[in-house]
Amino acid sequence: MSNNLLEVKHLMVSFTTEEGEVQAVRDVSFSLKRGEILAILGESGCGKTVLCKSILRILPENGSIKSGDIILNENNLLKLSPNSMNKVRGKEISMIFQDPMTLLNPTIPIGKQIMEAVMIHQKISKSAAKKKSIELMELVGIDDAEKRHAQYPHHFSGGMRQRSVIAIALACNPKVLIADEPTTALDVTIQAQILDLIQELQERTGISIIFITHDLGVAAKIAQRIAIMYAGKIVEIGTAQDIFYDPLHPYTWGLMSSLPKMDSDEELLDCISGMPPNLLHLPQGDAFANRNKYALKIDYLAEPPMFKISETHSAATWLLHQDAPKIQPPVRF
Repeated sequence: MSNNLLEVKHLMVSFTTEEGEVQAVRDVSFSLKRGEILAILGESGCGKTVLCKSILRILPENGSIKSGDIILNENNLLKLSPNSMNKVRGKEISMIFQDPMTLLNPTIPIGKQIMEAVMIHQKISKSAAKKKSIELMELVGIDDAEKRHAQYPHHFSGGMRQRSVIAIALACNPKVLIADEPTTALDVTIQAQILDLIQELQERTGISIIFITHDLGVAAKIAQRIAIMYAGKIVEIGTAQDIFYDPLHPYTWGLMSSLPKMDSDEELLDCISGMPPNLLHLPQGDAFANRNKYALKIDYLAEPPMFKISETHSAATWLLHQDAPKIQPPVRF
């Protein structure tokens, strides 16, 4: 049996707008191993959330999957009927969104909302569902779960609401959990608690997690592997060790250089100059070329392939071609 639980192959996703077609996800391929946490990291607008909504097939009406395959346990999710896909959501794959209040109904007690999630996919009695929902509240660290079961979302802090959303996502024992920047709206202390909780849940349940973030520090803390996205493409993927100690793509170098250095007296942070390209009108060649101070002539003519450097580490940059000049990365950790 393959160690890969989920495989995304050559996925292309676009949106139809009045201005034209937005190419939001462009030929993305990656795998998610059983029991691992994979972080997908990049700037806002790079396609991270669209990619994950495509896996669940919950794109808005103007979005469409143009081509590719999404294989979960050897089943191609793109070939399932809407009814069959409904059975996959929640039971096989669950998603935690950035703002818990977009998921929680303010007029229904938290415990009842968790119960409903349990009962959607499991034919059990209300009393059994209530017991399960209390167990889930305890699992995600909500104190006095039996008492708080009847309380409403407005009685909960932001961190406790996010814990409740995680409980709903875990209600049907999914194999894959997608977490879409679940700590962005929380303060630093609560953010750390939620990250610790997600790691603990992964270790206790063996669930596989795709963690979407724009924060390098969060990715370093939580992920075994990291995929770097830019302009709708994965431009580098590797273990956390690969990405942080041997980054290969100039975009990754730029992200690393923008981190504050604890051993430096410099007050100004480096930044990547320019702006990401308009996905309505992509430039010829490498989409990062105009922001890349190490760009080669070929970067403006052709998109680079994904160069495999090791069994765990690949990057899409012409600098890895055998004929490219050797550039010393500006950052090392």
